[in-house]
Amino acid sequence: MKAGVRRVFLIVLDSFGIGALPDASAFGDAGADTLGSCARTGKLRIPHLLSLGLGNIEGVQAVAPCASPCGAYGRAAERSAGKDTTVGHWELAGLISAAPLPTFPQGFPPEVIDAFARATGRGVLCNRPYSGTEVIRDYGDAHMQSGDLIVYTSADSVFQIAAHEECVPPEQLYEYCRMARRILTGKYGVGRVIARPFTGRSGEYTRTANRRDFSLEPPAPTLLDALHGEGLATLAVGKIGDIFAGRGISERLPTHGNAEGLAVTLDLLQRDFHGLAFVNLVDFDSLYGHRRDADGYAAALCAFDNFLGRALPMLGTEDLLLVTADHGCDPGYAAGTDHTREYIPILCAGRCVRPVAIGTRSCFADVGATVAEVLGSTYRGAGKSFAKEILP
Repeated sequence: MKAGVRRVFLIVLDSFGIGALPDASAFGDAGADTLGSCARTGKLRIPHLLSLGLGNIEGVQAVAPCASPCGAYGRAAERSAGKDTTVGHWELAGLISAAPLPTFPQGFPPEVIDAFARATGRGVLCNRPYSGTEVIRDYGDAHMQSGDLIVYTSADSVFQIAAHEECVPPEQLYEYCRMARRILTGKYGVGRVIARPFTGRSGEYTRTANRRDFSLEPPAPTLLDALHGEGLATLAVGKIGDIFAGRGISERLPTHGNAEGLAVTLDLLQRDFHGLAFVNLVDFDSLYGHRRDADGYAAALCAFDNFLGRALPMLGTEDLLLVTADHGCDPGYAAGTDHTREYIPILCAGRCVRPVAIGTRSCFADVGATVAEVLGSTYRGAGKSFAKEILP
């Protein structure tokens, strides 16, 4: 066990990129900078993130460096062929996705839609790439009148199903998603099938917090599989359980947004366990990045920083906290509303952590390799651990 670490808290700020990757132009994302767009609002007050070294990371110019950081800090490039939640988290957990997951910019082919309609007994509306808020505005009335399901996609590898909760209760919608998941395999194997429930009346439809993701199973063992198989706790907070299709997880703690996710994490900081608490904070992406709401994104970062003010003093001598991301979603980017290909931050905190720069890592999987090493696991995945750099 490295430096006596018993508990690791790996917190993913979903979509918190810190600047375009060298290959960003190939993804249509040249110049993207999620952190930069938030800083330009003038509303970013994040003293604890700055004290950990966010502004000291190589390439970061949007926020000021700290004269004496108290954490270890660096950034990582994505090696996988994608920029979505599934491949980003899989890479954090040790897996590189060499081929991109399939996308459907023209909508899903008839063989998929027909099979889905037969399975559900309902018709299908839309079947095009669409904004999630706009699709319920444009198709919500037709859905309420016919009972047909609103199916749409995006630039990501997703099959999304929207339905009004009075017309299709969430549990029934989840079952429709399971049907779609069974259909969407092979060349149609999208990364995620996503339930998108909504409520309200015509002209005032709003999405609810009852979203749920149904992911592909990872194609090889991940960090979670390894830790769980070695008898360590693997606590999945937020949509982590969905992203990894429930595999390698000892306890699922689903949440309905950042506030609940942070509250659960504070509870876990008071729990005695040996292993990993893997946390996803989805609101950065779903509420602010995709909706191109830079002010909202900045406010969410401020709220997370307030959480750090409470959490950091709670870390014991055998605790390690890592803050990172899974891709970018620049709320100030002019082109579209989708994810952006960016570096992710790596910030490490704890009483055992040395305040050092870990530079630019060649892949997200270095995070998973580090978590494995500090917890005494033999797993390394595709990454190279930086444990010896940050711990005595």
